[in-house]
Amino acid sequence: MAVVQVNARPEGRSLSPFWTIARRDSLAGFLFIAPQLIGIIAFVLIPLGLVFWYSLHEWNVLANTFTYTGVKNYRMLIEDDSLTGVLGATAIFSAGLVVLNLSLALLLAVLLNQKLAGIAIFRTLFFSPVVVSLVAWTIVWGFLLQKNGGINGMLLMVGIEGPNWLREETTAMISVIVVQVFKNVGLNMILFLAALQGVPKELYEAARIDGAPAFKQFRRITLPLISPTILLTSIITIVGSLQVFAQIAVLTQGGPGLSTTVLVYYLYQQAFQFHFFGYGSTLSILLFAIVAILTFAQWQMRKRIVFYES
Repeated sequence: MAVVQVNARPEGRSLSPFWTIARRDSLAGFLFIAPQLIGIIAFVLIPLGLVFWYSLHEWNVLANTFTYTGVKNYRMLIEDDSLTGVLGATAIFSAGLVVLNLSLALLLAVLLNQKLAGIAIFRTLFFSPVVVSLVAWTIVWGFLLQKNGGINGMLLMVGIEGPNWLREETTAMISVIVVQVFKNVGLNMILFLAALQGVPKELYEAARIDGAPAFKQFRRITLPLISPTILLTSIITIVGSLQVFAQIAVLTQGGPGLSTTVLVYYLYQQAFQFHFFGYGSTLSILLFAIVAILTFAQWQMRKRIVFYES
């Protein structure tokens, strides 16, 4: 008796279907990240490429000319006598802002982490400048820091004649840094406060039993456990300090001299006031390189400052 073998296969199903579950999951994942990916390409990668392309040209908008100049703008960058002062002002502003912001934010977070009545009100007050309009905040401080403004008025009440804060080289940079710190210190404060509340209380109890003083507890327990937040806030603050523009434009316009002319404002002057768009694009490349190098350096240092990194 002959046996006939029949390959049973449900109708409509192939031996190796293309539309597998894995492929469907992959497609779903790509669809979810597509908006972010399109945004990065359209608003980050393409503009970066265009800025580099513009830096190789001299673009005169008034004369409607767009001339290829090669590395001429990069030679101008090296020979620019004002750039040394601009980079110095940028370094002073960034260093002062980062040190003062992080120190004050950590101090406020430690104080506000105490379990006291009404402490939530103080948290709200310290954070409220973060949500205030940047331009409005800067304009108000501009009035307060004038020669006959509110700050000097209060100093005069105690017999002190205040300087013209925004028009003297020794005080202009300090004034801009302080205004910026007061504006954004609340954000870092909240981040530090969240990190402090995540530190296990048992560690402090064990340290107190061993007789460790409060400062030693802070140095040996608190700082290591909040080190990831310190890394995050330092990166955010440094990158933000290199992108400050509105405060300089409203308060000092880069003066007096070049004392408060940071790199972003100098870039704006070259491109949009003097219409040197090619050289302005070259300064943009320089700013991008500085931000990238500093961010990479901080990320590499994480193995030393973040205790649980291998």
